[in-house]
Formats: sequence, C-alpha cells, structure tokens
Amino acid sequence: MINRPMNKEMNKKTAAVAVPVIPMAVMLAFGCWGLDRGGIWRDEAATFQVARRTVPQIWRLLHEVDAVHGLYYLLMRPVLAVHPGEILLRLPSVLAAAATAGLVAALGARLARPRVGLWAGLLYAVNPMVGHYAQEGRSYAMVAAGAAGATLLLVRAVGGRSWVPYGVVVAVTCLLHEFAVLLLLAHAVTLALVRVPRRVWAGWLCAAGAVASTLLPLALLSHAQSAQVAWLRPPGRHSVDHLVRQFAGPTDEVLAPCLILIYVASSRPWGQHPGRGPTLPAVALPLLVVPPVLLMTVSQWSPLYDARYVLYALAGAPLLVAAGADRIARALPRLPRVTVTLAGVLAVALVCAHQLPLLRQDRSMAQRGGDNLAVASALAARELRPGDPVLFLPAIGRRSALAYPKGFRGTRDVALAESAPLSGTLYGVETNPAALRRRLAGLDHVWLVAEPYALRPTWHPADPTERTKLTVVREEFEPRREFRGSGVTLQLYERRLTPAPRRGGAP
Repeated sequence: MINRPMNKEMNKKTAAVAVPVIPMAVMLAFGCWGLDRGGIWRDEAATFQVARRTVPQIWRLLHEVDAVHGLYYLLMRPVLAVHPGEILLRLPSVLAAAATAGLVAALGARLARPRVGLWAGLLYAVNPMVGHYAQEGRSYAMVAAGAAGATLLLVRAVGGRSWVPYGVVVAVTCLLHEFAVLLLLAHAVTLALVRVPRRVWAGWLCAAGAVASTLLPLALLSHAQSAQVAWLRPPGRHSVDHLVRQFAGPTDEVLAPCLILIYVASSRPWGQHPGRGPTLPAVALPLLVVPPVLLMTVSQWSPLYDARYVLYALAGAPLLVAAGADRIARALPRLPRVTVTLAGVLAVALVCAHQLPLLRQDRSMAQRGGDNLAVASALAARELRPGDPVLFLPAIGRRSALAYPKGFRGTRDVALAESAPLSGTLYGVETNPAALRRRLAGLDHVWLVAEPYALRPTWHPADPTERTKLTVVREEFEPRREFRGSGVTLQLYERRLTPAPRRGGAP
C-alpha cells in the first residue's frame, strides 16, 4: 500500500519521457532513411552554395535576394563548414522534424493525456508531407519545430509562466521564415476561445509586439524582393484539397477516418479545463486552420501561398485526430489503459504501412522538383574538357556548376562577368549583349547547358543577354551532339560555315 503512490509517480515519470521520445525516434528513423539520394535539387542548391560563403558575402546577398532565408543560411554555414555534402545539408531538417514530433507529443500529453500525446507524435512522424520536408535542405522543418515549441510555451504562459521564452521562440521562428508570423494570429484565436483574463492578454500582446518589431525590417526588405515569388498563382479548390490531403491523409482510406476523428475532437466543449489550462481543440484547431486560411485568402489578391509555407500548421491535425480517437475510446466499455494505448499505436502502424509506398517513392529525386544537379555535373564531367567554352541558358542553369563545380572544373563560362559570391547574387552577374557577342565571335564551338524549357520555341526571355545567347547560337552555330539528364540538356554547338539568316526582334 505504501509503494502504490511511489509506483504511480514512477509511471508518470516514465510516461513523461517515453511519450515524446518514441515519436522522436520514429521520426529520426524515417528522416535518415534514404537521406543521401546522390544529388540535390535546385532549392537545396541555393542553400548549399550560399551557406558556404563568408558572412559578409551572405549579408550582401540578402540585400538583393533571399532575405527571407537569411537566418537559415547563417545557421547552416557552420554545419556545412564541417563537411559540405548531402547528409549534413539535410541533417538539421531531420533533427528539427524529430524535435517537432516530440513537441507535438508533449502538447498532446499536456492538453489531454499521455496516450493522446503518443498517438499524435507518432501520427506526425509518419505523415508523408513531414517526411518530405524532413529530408530537404531548407528551413521549413525548422520553422515547424519553432512553431510547435512556441505553441507549447503559449500553453505554459497561459498557465502562469513567463512570456519571454514564448516571444523569443516566435521571433526566431519568424526570422527563419516570415510567414510563421501567422502563428501569432492562430494563438490569438486560441486565447479568445479560452477567454483568458486581461493579464494574459497583456502578456501576449507584449510578446507579439516584440516579435512584430523584430520582424519589421525583414518584412520591409523581403517585400522589396517579392519578384522572387512572382511564379505563385492564387490558390483554388485544388490547392485546398491538396493541403487537406497533405495534412490529414494522402489517400481516402486514411483521410476519411482522420477527418471524422478531427470532427469528433472539435465537437467537445471548448475553453479551459478547470485548473489545467486550455483544451486541446482550442489550441490545435486554430493552429491547423488559421495560417493556411489567412495565407490563401490574402493570396487571392497577392499570390503568396505555397503548401510548404504553412507546414508548421500541420501539427494541429495529428493532435485533433488523436484527441478524437481518445474520446471514442473513453466512450466504449472500460478497457485497460495499456490495451487502449497499444491499440492506438497499432492503428498508427497500419496507417504507416498503408502510406509506406508513398514514403518510399518520396526518397527518389524525381519527387524533388524534377531535376538532379549532380546528373548535370556528371554529364559535364564526362563530355567537357578543360578550356571548353560553356554557355548557361538561362543564367539560373549555373546552379549545377555552383553546387557541383567538379564537373565544370577548367571550363570557361563565356557569359559570366562576376561570380555569384563576389557579386552578391545567387547565380552571378552576366556580361552585356555586346560583350557577349564579342566573346562568342572568337569561338569555333560552345557547349550549351540549358534548362529544358529554354529550348522550346515558345520561350522568349525578357533579359537581353539571354536573348543574345539564343540568337547567336541559332544563327552562328549548329548543333552537333546532345545529352539529356535529369532536368538539364547538354548540347555541343559548332560554328556554321555559312551563317544562318538573322531572325527579327533579337538584339
């Protein structure tokens, strides 16, 4: 009888450790599975080459482009200084995803009970969208970790803890990606639903004001660079359906039960548990809904929406699914707690087994933007010789040489006027059309490294240097050999004996 309270206390401590650790271990295993794919894709290439520059060079770049990723590049710099390779490029994202799985589990345990946390953390760990960005050398997994940590700190602050850690974590998260600022609005909805007293609102408003002040310079600078997201389009019904499936389940067999469980969890009384703080739905539902809805709404007029920008909102879905399952379990005839907990774990395992083909497929480069820059470099290494002149069409194609310079070592970049690091740009500064014509005039052959779309007759570049590349190559050279790789075409052109007729409209 004397040992019973002690055993109960030991069980609580064991659960407090096991609940977050188990999902973290599962997420870590999935994150490390197939981490080295033998190549990086274009967005990762930006991280790979920028994070290896000096701090002044990075600082100069951020005043021109990619200000929104500035803190991430600076954080990745010491990581890639250890060994510049695919594993270390992606490992911080893997660790961040594992931390998020643990934080989701901790949230579920605090807002409901340990088994809810365990189920939610495991559901997060086996989600294909989470797995995708856990293996990408970009900031989105880190932002998701920051958002989950900030939400847990919000719950603690509502319970009487300091608001300072909350403000610091939200500020850092927003500096990693400014669209994380929508998290503040989700948390405001939570506070309104819970009907917190004025002193809580005062603490939150102080923290939110500090975050806004910290973020303002970045917001102004990134707004001036908005041309970088000019490719985005207003989201429609397809975008909504796609996001719902990414958050709750990519297949109907998973999606339907998850949506039902979310409904069950959301239909319970809201507000606060007596003496325990906010209910789980009051925290998880605004987190799940508010950021995507707001960004999609704004994007009807000024397109800014992409699913990866709201990855951090996904954490609300597994929390609600787990809470719905727990509510149903408690309505059934009384069963041993261990049996119910293991039944939930088994259900998550079945979900994982069902989604395993998707998880396996996601480990291929074909699912990562459709291009493999390592392939382009390998093609160049096989066909090009030292001293060969190379023309990148368009200039963005230079990213393969920047990410994998070995294949282009010793070649001459005909159009380049100033390198990317020295010019404070992503891909370097190219020479003007007149100078490019003079450089090409002295060549008897040139290798063209072209993006697939650049060779289509329908492509009409606005940049005069790009138009000059097309015009001179078509009129003064003729193709001899062609090699195609993943997302790149390598062509050898030799000078014509008789120049082709000039086309109108080109410089």
